[in-house]
Amino acid sequence: MHPPLVLLDVDGVLNALDDGVSPGRERGVFRGYTLSWDPTVTRRLADWHTSGTVELQWLTTWAQYADELLADPMGLPRGLRVHHREDGEGPSGFTTALAGAPGWWKLVAARAVVAEQPDRRVVWIDDDLGLQADDVAGWLAENPQVMVVAPLLETGLTHAHLDAVQSWLGS
Repeated sequence: MHPPLVLLDVDGVLNALDDGVSPGRERGVFRGYTLSWDPTVTRRLADWHTSGTVELQWLTTWAQYADELLADPMGLPRGLRVHHREDGEGPSGFTTALAGAPGWWKLVAARAVVAEQPDRRVVWIDDDLGLQADDVAGWLAENPQVMVVAPLLETGLTHAHLDAVQSWLGS
């Protein structure tokens, strides 16, 4: 049996748009973008993955760059599965869609992941979930094995979010 799956975004989740003012955050420049992350949050995610509590996968416009450029500095494992669009390039060469699929590409990808293993618990963490709530709500109602977490862009993923995920996974 597979552990629960965590679909992980970067911007607004790991990378908080806090202008680097929050104490305890690490900063780095990747592909010309300055990112700011909480190493205690990324360490906790990495520990969950390493211990088999969850399986981390990328669902981000950073696509393969999340693994190639961000994983090591952020303290996350390398070689995670990456979900991305297949049909085009976004800004600065970021991949941004699934071929031929209508709607928000991340919802299309999340639906595909859940369809692969419909009994597997999935936690989807993306700051844009609030903006896409109308599209996501119906799907969530049909899939109680999916939890969504929508951090604020300015703060990103916090330990309070992770505590809620841990509680949900334990229920």
